[in-house]
Amino acid sequence: MNRNIKKAVLLSGVLCLASIGGVSAYLTDYDKAANEFTVGKVEIELDEPGWNPEEHTKIEPGKEIKKDPQIKNTGVNDAFVYLEIAVPMANVTAAGQDGSRLEQKLQELFSFQAGDKWTSLSAKAGGDSKVYVYTYNEIVKPGETTEPLFETVQFLNIIEGQLDSQKLEIPVRAYAIQTAYTGDGEETVLDQARAAYEKYVAQNRDQEGQATI
Repeated sequence: MNRNIKKAVLLSGVLCLASIGGVSAYLTDYDKAANEFTVGKVEIELDEPGWNPEEHTKIEPGKEIKKDPQIKNTGVNDAFVYLEIAVPMANVTAAGQDGSRLEQKLQELFSFQAGDKWTSLSAKAGGDSKVYVYTYNEIVKPGETTEPLFETVQFLNIIEGQLDSQKLEIPVRAYAIQTAYTGDGEETVLDQARAAYEKYVAQNRDQEGQATI
């Protein structure tokens, strides 16, 4: 009889432990939440609809050339946009308005007039070019296209015989930076765009896509 009592006590202990384990399982819970985020995309297209290279295989001093760089936002984020123009330079002699020979000096071979929608951020000489950086005065939304930075460029009225048969280029580069979390804290769109560009230059130094100067 004593053996049966002992067995009952042991079984009771086992049931008690099992009961405690069961209660613990009910009091402990687990769940998870999956939050989906869509990553934005900053993407642009640089276009010059008025540029026709076949018309300019040979240019004359003083000639005005159709060239109209503009940017389209083809991404999904609002963006600040920028154009960088590298104007070639050479040590040449130009003629004045009255046809007189001017002093020979290092000077830009092309000139342009920027539109009112664009603001100059910098103009620095680098190598054999002078590099201009402009920012658009407005935030460019997806699907929107800026006004051209300029409509034409004019070749310097140089004295003939100095650059015969040389190939000249005016490289144009476009940049875009998301508006969110880049130019925050500044008062105007222009201030925001300038601050964002400075961050871009610092972030992409020595990387692909870095600013020329």
